[in-house]
Amino acid sequence: MATVWTIGYEKLLPQALMAELEAAGVQRVIDVRFRPQSRRPGMSKTRLSAMLGEHGIAYEHRRALGTPADLRVLYRAGRLQEAAAAYRRHVESTAPDALDALAAELADGPRTALLCLEADPAGCHRRVVTEALRERRADLAVVDL
Repeated sequence: MATVWTIGYEKLLPQALMAELEAAGVQRVIDVRFRPQSRRPGMSKTRLSAMLGEHGIAYEHRRALGTPADLRVLYRAGRLQEAAAAYRRHVESTAPDALDALAAELADGPRTALLCLEADPAGCHRRVVTEALRERRADLAVVDL
Protein backbone atom coordinates (compact mmCIF):
# COMPACT_ATOMS: atom_id res chain seq x y z
CA MET A 1 0.00 0.00 0.00
CA ALA A 2 1.29 3.45 -0.94
CA THR A 3 1.05 6.28 1.58
CA VAL A 4 1.39 10.03 1.34
CA TRP A 5 1.45 12.44 4.26
CA THR A 6 0.30 16.05 4.17
CA ILE A 7 1.25 18.93 6.42
CA GLY A 8 0.52 22.63 6.66
CA TYR A 9 2.93 24.88 8.53
CA GLU A 10 0.43 27.66 9.30
CA LYS A 11 0.47 27.07 13.06
CA LEU A 12 3.93 25.49 13.33
CA LEU A 13 7.34 26.94 14.03
CA PRO A 14 10.15 25.34 12.03
CA GLN A 15 11.17 23.10 14.94
CA ALA A 16 7.62 21.83 15.38
CA LEU A 17 7.35 21.15 11.65
CA MET A 18 10.55 19.11 11.81
CA ALA A 19 9.29 17.19 14.83
CA GLU A 20 6.05 16.26 13.02
CA LEU A 21 7.91 15.14 9.90
CA GLU A 22 10.51 13.14 11.82
CA ALA A 23 7.87 11.48 14.02
CA ALA A 24 6.10 10.31 10.84
CA GLY A 25 9.35 9.04 9.34
CA VAL A 26 9.06 11.38 6.33
CA GLN A 27 12.06 11.20 4.00
CA ARG A 28 10.98 13.73 1.35
CA VAL A 29 8.90 16.89 1.44
CA ILE A 30 7.22 18.04 -1.75
CA ASP A 31 6.34 21.70 -1.48
CA VAL A 32 3.08 22.21 -3.37
CA ARG A 33 2.94 25.98 -2.98
CA PHE A 34 2.82 27.91 -6.24
CA ARG A 35 5.35 30.36 -4.81
CA PRO A 36 7.50 28.80 -2.09
CA GLN A 37 7.85 32.03 -0.17
CA SER A 38 6.67 32.81 3.31
CA ARG A 39 6.60 35.66 5.79
CA ARG A 40 7.17 33.05 8.47
CA PRO A 41 10.89 32.76 9.20
CA GLY A 42 12.35 29.47 8.01
CA MET A 43 9.46 28.53 5.73
CA SER A 44 10.67 29.94 2.41
CA LYS A 45 12.20 27.55 -0.11
CA THR A 46 15.92 28.10 0.53
CA ARG A 47 15.83 28.07 4.33
CA LEU A 48 13.23 25.29 4.47
CA SER A 49 15.25 23.14 2.10
CA ALA A 50 18.41 23.69 4.17
CA MET A 51 16.65 22.88 7.45
CA LEU A 52 15.13 19.70 6.03
CA GLY A 53 18.48 18.68 4.56
CA GLU A 54 20.14 19.04 7.96
CA HIS A 55 17.68 16.41 9.18
CA GLY A 56 18.16 14.08 6.23
CA ILE A 57 14.87 14.98 4.56
CA ALA A 58 14.92 15.77 0.83
CA TYR A 59 13.09 18.85 -0.43
CA GLU A 60 11.40 19.32 -3.80
CA HIS A 61 9.29 22.18 -5.04
CA ARG A 62 6.58 21.22 -7.54
CA ARG A 63 5.15 24.49 -8.76
CA ALA A 64 2.83 22.71 -11.20
CA LEU A 65 0.84 21.43 -8.20
CA GLY A 66 0.54 24.88 -6.62
CA THR A 67 -2.51 27.11 -6.49
CA PRO A 68 -2.35 30.15 -8.80
CA ALA A 69 -3.11 33.52 -7.19
CA ASP A 70 -6.58 33.84 -8.73
CA LEU A 71 -7.63 30.57 -7.09
CA ARG A 72 -5.98 31.31 -3.73
CA VAL A 73 -8.38 34.25 -3.46
CA LEU A 74 -11.29 31.79 -3.41
CA TYR A 75 -9.71 29.71 -0.64
CA ARG A 76 -8.98 32.82 1.46
CA ALA A 77 -12.56 34.00 1.01
CA GLY A 78 -13.81 30.72 2.49
CA ARG A 79 -15.38 29.63 -0.80
CA LEU A 80 -13.88 26.19 -0.35
CA GLN A 81 -16.10 24.11 -2.63
CA GLU A 82 -15.74 26.60 -5.45
CA ALA A 83 -12.00 26.87 -4.86
CA ALA A 84 -11.50 23.11 -4.78
CA ALA A 85 -13.50 22.60 -7.98
CA ALA A 86 -11.62 25.39 -9.77
CA TYR A 87 -8.26 24.09 -8.58
CA ARG A 88 -9.18 20.56 -9.69
CA ARG A 89 -10.02 21.80 -13.18
CA HIS A 90 -6.80 23.80 -13.22
CA VAL A 91 -4.46 21.01 -12.11
CA GLU A 92 -6.06 18.36 -14.31
CA SER A 93 -5.79 20.63 -17.36
CA THR A 94 -2.31 22.03 -16.72
CA ALA A 95 -0.47 19.33 -14.79
CA PRO A 96 -1.96 15.84 -15.28
CA ASP A 97 1.54 14.52 -15.99
CA ALA A 98 2.77 15.90 -12.65
CA LEU A 99 -0.07 14.09 -10.86
CA ASP A 100 0.62 10.88 -12.78
CA ALA A 101 4.34 11.05 -12.00
CA LEU A 102 3.76 11.66 -8.30
CA ALA A 103 1.22 8.84 -8.07
CA ALA A 104 3.74 6.48 -9.66
CA GLU A 105 6.50 7.56 -7.26
CA LEU A 106 4.56 6.97 -4.06
CA ALA A 107 4.67 3.17 -4.02
CA ASP A 108 8.42 2.72 -4.26
CA GLY A 109 9.75 6.19 -3.51
CA PRO A 110 10.75 7.74 -0.21
CA ARG A 111 8.14 8.41 2.49
CA THR A 112 6.69 11.65 1.14
CA ALA A 113 4.80 14.55 2.67
CA LEU A 114 3.03 17.25 0.69
CA LEU A 115 3.61 20.65 2.28
CA CYS A 116 1.58 23.82 2.04
CA LEU A 117 0.64 26.70 4.35
CA GLU A 118 -2.87 25.86 5.55
CA ALA A 119 -3.12 23.96 8.82
CA ASP A 120 -6.48 22.39 7.96
CA PRO A 121 -6.15 20.11 4.93
CA ALA A 122 -9.89 20.42 4.26
CA GLY A 123 -9.34 24.10 3.43
CA CYS A 124 -6.27 23.57 1.28
CA HIS A 125 -5.60 22.52 -2.28
CA ARG A 126 -3.48 19.62 -1.02
CA ARG A 127 -6.78 17.82 -0.27
CA VAL A 128 -7.62 18.07 -3.97
CA VAL A 129 -4.13 16.82 -4.85
CA THR A 130 -4.54 13.78 -2.62
CA GLU A 131 -7.99 13.06 -4.07
CA ALA A 132 -6.54 13.19 -7.59
CA LEU A 133 -3.72 10.90 -6.49
CA ARG A 134 -6.23 8.43 -5.01
CA GLU A 135 -8.02 8.29 -8.34
CA ARG A 136 -4.71 7.30 -9.90
CA ARG A 137 -3.77 4.87 -7.12
CA ALA A 138 -6.67 3.08 -5.47
CA ASP A 139 -4.27 1.71 -2.84
CA LEU A 140 -3.17 5.18 -1.62
CA ALA A 141 -3.46 6.00 2.05
CA VAL A 142 -3.41 9.67 3.05
CA VAL A 143 -2.20 10.74 6.49
CA ASP A 144 -2.69 14.38 7.52
CA LEU A 145 -0.16 15.51 10.11
